[in-house]
Amino acid sequence: MTTFKDFIDTRADSAPKLTIAEIFEILADGDVPFRFTAYDGSEAGRADAPLGLHLKTPRGTTYLATAPGDLGMARAYVSGDLEPIGVHPGDPYEVLKVMEDHLQFRRPSAMTLANITRSLGWDILRPIAPPPQETLPRWRRIAEGLRHSKGRDAEVISHHYDVSNVFYEHVLGPSMTYTCATYEAPDWTLEEAQENKYRLVFDKLRLKEGDRLLDIGCGWGSMVRYAARRGVHVIGATLSQQQAEWAQKAIAEEGLSDLAEVRHSDYRDIAETGFDAVSSIGLTEHIGVQNYPSYFKFVQSKLRDGGLLLNHCITRKDNVRSSKAGDFIDRYVFPDGELIGSGRIITEMQNIGLEVRHEENLREHYALTLKEWCQNLVDNWDACVAEVGEGTARVWGLYMAGSRLGFERNVVQLHQVLAVKLGPKGEADLPLRPWWVA
Repeated sequence: MTTFKDFIDTRADSAPKLTIAEIFEILADGDVPFRFTAYDGSEAGRADAPLGLHLKTPRGTTYLATAPGDLGMARAYVSGDLEPIGVHPGDPYEVLKVMEDHLQFRRPSAMTLANITRSLGWDILRPIAPPPQETLPRWRRIAEGLRHSKGRDAEVISHHYDVSNVFYEHVLGPSMTYTCATYEAPDWTLEEAQENKYRLVFDKLRLKEGDRLLDIGCGWGSMVRYAARRGVHVIGATLSQQQAEWAQKAIAEEGLSDLAEVRHSDYRDIAETGFDAVSSIGLTEHIGVQNYPSYFKFVQSKLRDGGLLLNHCITRKDNVRSSKAGDFIDRYVFPDGELIGSGRIITEMQNIGLEVRHEENLREHYALTLKEWCQNLVDNWDACVAEVGEGTARVWGLYMAGSRLGFERNVVQLHQVLAVKLGPKGEADLPLRPWWVA
């Protein structure tokens, strides 16, 4: 009986075996915009190009061949089998940009595919275990527990945020803020821009001394402490135990314990009500689009009449694309993460009775923020690798560099939406014009 392997070998026997570089050129339709080298000694592209990729091992070929697309590329990169040329592994932005602009892979003919298969050999095409940083595929996670249940959300948040507080200190800088900063000028420092972001949120929410703020998904408590320093009573909630411990320690060190508290808690377990304002900075991406109605209903129930909500989150550029993240993001960065356009967010707020008063897109600001985080990772590379291992450091470098490109190219956006809980007769008790400095 003739097997598929026999058929492939027979069809391809007459063709000469291909080198790795020749295979790369075939798949890239002959146009390789940078230098490509491989472990078999073959090369493609421009030998004098300042940027490129080096495929170091057969294992890297297996990753690329068995999971075509961003997942296979990520596996080879995270494992160290695919090395960037001309850039630091903590910031492959320039290589990614060249690939985005000039590299277009094509589907080979059946005969060409047969020759590629014979040239690589069947052993190299057998799937192998992915790098340890990769979590289960979405269908396996769904089989093991209800998506966006409290337990499942706690697990996936821990996957991303309970990496190491020390690692995040190196990458994020003194502000310990893992959300988009707000720049007045491109030459502002990251710390200036993060302080400005908290100032903007604080002002949009019309907070003043003696007010009560609930900060949902508070991270390491930077918004909590910013508001408490100005006399606001704040409760923050995070599903990350490491974040909560770090934040409580920082609150105590600043002498803010009488005003501020960060709880290791699901936001759905917050019992207090009557808040003057709710800030949600970088949480909506995690809760699932189908849960927006219940989420905004929950927020509404926590506000007093006239209270304000500021929702700050990553969105897609439209409201029609699939909300699910790509394979790399879903398995390495934000398991169960979902994005949709700002129109859907505004719609869901309005549908439960919140009145939207203002929204703005800060996507260019996030590109600037990510550039600074990548630079911090590069500057502190040895310390980061010592703390979490090179594979995990590579995950963050690839994720942040790719995200920067996404914000620059309008693949994703960052929207702040300001809404108010109206009184029983539709009263908002707000100024007629914006009251904050942009």
